[in-house]
Amino acid sequence: MNDNEWQTRVDLAACYRLCALNGWDDLVYTHISAALPDQPGHFLINPFGLRFDEICASSLVKIDLQGNIVSGSHHKVNISGFAIHGAVHAARPDAVCVMHLHNVNGIAVGIQELGLLPLSQHALRFYGRLAYHDYEGLALSALEQGRLTATLGDKPAMLLRNHGTLTCGRSIAEAYVLMDTLDKACAIQLKTQAGGGKLHQPAPDICDKTYTELIGNGSPEGILEWPALLRKLDQSSPTYRT
Repeated sequence: MNDNEWQTRVDLAACYRLCALNGWDDLVYTHISAALPDQPGHFLINPFGLRFDEICASSLVKIDLQGNIVSGSHHKVNISGFAIHGAVHAARPDAVCVMHLHNVNGIAVGIQELGLLPLSQHALRFYGRLAYHDYEGLALSALEQGRLTATLGDKPAMLLRNHGTLTCGRSIAEAYVLMDTLDKACAIQLKTQAGGGKLHQPAPDICDKTYTELIGNGSPEGILEWPALLRKLDQSSPTYRT
């Protein structure tokens, strides 16, 4: 494999390990996929049956848009689990990385009728830019996948009600940082609501202003954070690079 593929493998394996450290894994379920540079229609995904904390660069499986394995691997993949990812990758060429998790904070907020409220600076990163998809089952049918991607549109993140979370990144680093921000926003909301009392929300014009400030010039997020996160992994779990 070329250097670009190997670097994508290292970054994606790191993303899985970081999710495990955060407690975002769900046994052997949920997935993070990444498009391979210079290999149109080819993606990397986790082997089905491995925990997130077991995944390393060499164990990731190369598949096509239909979930078929396109290079030699003794691992299997969860084709049905790639269904949502494949639909998003097909609809969003800018989505280099698609993360779909069953993190508890996101599920809990997605169950609430009003969804994510503008209660924190973390939440304001998604002000007016968070999609919601009503629960229809396991999202295996092409019709539902079409509805899901239409609702997602060009937004960076989605709450799948009663199900989980999804982020799209122009890089693996961006998808991870978006998920980290979304999970913290949901956690803050749940803790605030548990405390009782009247909730204070910034005025809409302040929310708009803050969102614009957070986005900045629109460059991909994670450029500064990702090297720092890799250094953390190199200290605690360096086998992700193998």
